Amino acid sequence: MHLSTFTDYALRVLIYAAARAPEQVSLTELAEAYGISRNHLIQVVRKLGHLDYLHTTRGRGGGIRLGKPAESITIAEIVKATEPGFEMAECFKKTGGNRCRLTPVCTLRGVLAEATDAFLDTLEQTTLAEIVANRRRVLTALETPDLAEIATAKNAD
Repeated sequence: MHLSTFTDYALRVLIYAAARAPEQVSLTELAEAYGISRNHLIQVVRKLGHLDYLHTTRGRGGGIRLGKPAESITIAEIVKATEPGFEMAECFKKTGGNRCRLTPVCTLRGVLAEATDAFLDTLEQTTLAEIVANRRRVLTALETPDLAEIATAKNAD
């Protein structure tokens, strides 16, 4: 299984927002921390805002912050909300496109479905809060000039 770039960026945005919570962070800061185009992040942030994972503020002094407590957000729900689908193979498509002649007798489909379920079950057991439990190390890894001070101050709390 391979997560889309959109889902990868969505996870990164939420990790950063959770590590900086309850502070608001700018998209420019986020883009610099990850070395990702600001334009790509705008699309991701827009979607996460519509899903209420983020509160967004537009304009000068605007930015993002978590829209829900990190403890209430599972990694599985983020992946399910941002991935276009989990069709592991052609035979998983619900409408059209399945030309495999083995579908009626194939047991591989069941094995792949079980593996996908196990993947999602594992992600369901992990919250965003658990991912950023090491907040100081996360912020240090994404260090931009002012983040080292923030990480140190957060660790003192």
